[in-house]
Amino acid sequence: MANIEKVLQRIRTSLDPLGIPYELIVVDDDSGDGTAEVVQKISDSDPRVRLLVRRNARGLGGAVVHGWERSESEIVGVVDADLQHPPELLPQLWKAIESGVDVALASRYAEEGRVRNWHPVRHGVSRLAIWLTWPLQKPAIHVQDPMSGFFLVRRACLRNVHLETQGFKILLEILVRGNVKSVTEVPFSFGRREAGNSKAGIKEGLDYLFLLGRLCRVVGLRRSATKRQAGTPESR
Repeated sequence: MANIEKVLQRIRTSLDPLGIPYELIVVDDDSGDGTAEVVQKISDSDPRVRLLVRRNARGLGGAVVHGWERSESEIVGVVDADLQHPPELLPQLWKAIESGVDVALASRYAEEGRVRNWHPVRHGVSRLAIWLTWPLQKPAIHVQDPMSGFFLVRRACLRNVHLETQGFKILLEILVRGNVKSVTEVPFSFGRREAGNSKAGIKEGLDYLFLLGRLCRVVGLRRSATKRQAGTPESR
């Protein structure tokens, strides 16, 4: 709740000069911390801001899917509300989408990107988590930061794709399961959380390992299908 008003203001300030229609959907998991009241007040004066409250549901992945399902936009995206991801990157992400790419993401690990003030152990865990994704990513679109929480994606890439509602690494799922042909990474400096606490913990770590297992099966089935197709004689 401590960040939400500032986040929304910075997002609108970043998007307004682009002259494009947009909507900002805030999904609140019935937090009871005042977030809903703050967002509703902003929405009353700016209808581009929408509040969705989920009951009896938790989790970033599910919240993102919930919001996207209630939007008609052909370009959808997500940004965490902790202000570790600067909304001022939105014009660059939008420019990449306008150029024709399927996914534009803010990247901590692309060239010129960096992570500031992280404990070495946390940094090491982050790099290990990314290293585990390399066998799963499509060879043509390997990205340096598939765990990013700030990105834009074309809805067409998500059609007929089932996304898990548990966990919080939805970008990785999109890159593996989605019909994604091209990606642009926009480097940025990942800073300290301005307010609130990280939700990462043992449960989220286990959810991530389970996700990797499910994605391994997806990749395995895809590769098996490709081999079968390659071995099928052409009909004459």
